[in-house]
Amino acid sequence: MFGTGSISTLKIEESLVQLKKEYTILIVPHNVQQASRVADRAAFFLDGELIEEGTAYQIFTKPKNKKTEDYVTGKFG
Repeated sequence: MFGTGSISTLKIEESLVQLKKEYTILIVPHNVQQASRVADRAAFFLDGELIEEGTAYQIFTKPKNKKTEDYVTGKFG
């Protein structure tokens, strides 16, 4: 069963999916899983430096940079 936090998150994600059909939306989530569910494109910054950017699919499933891979797989961050 979902807690209220999960239902709220789901509603926000559903709203973002609808809104991005008409608007460009920039979000800075601290939850990698949430970002992977709602993003079309993604970028990974570390200490103010752009490490990697690309499609959300590429960044979250086949990152090219080891630092990106370590972050999205939870090895650090």
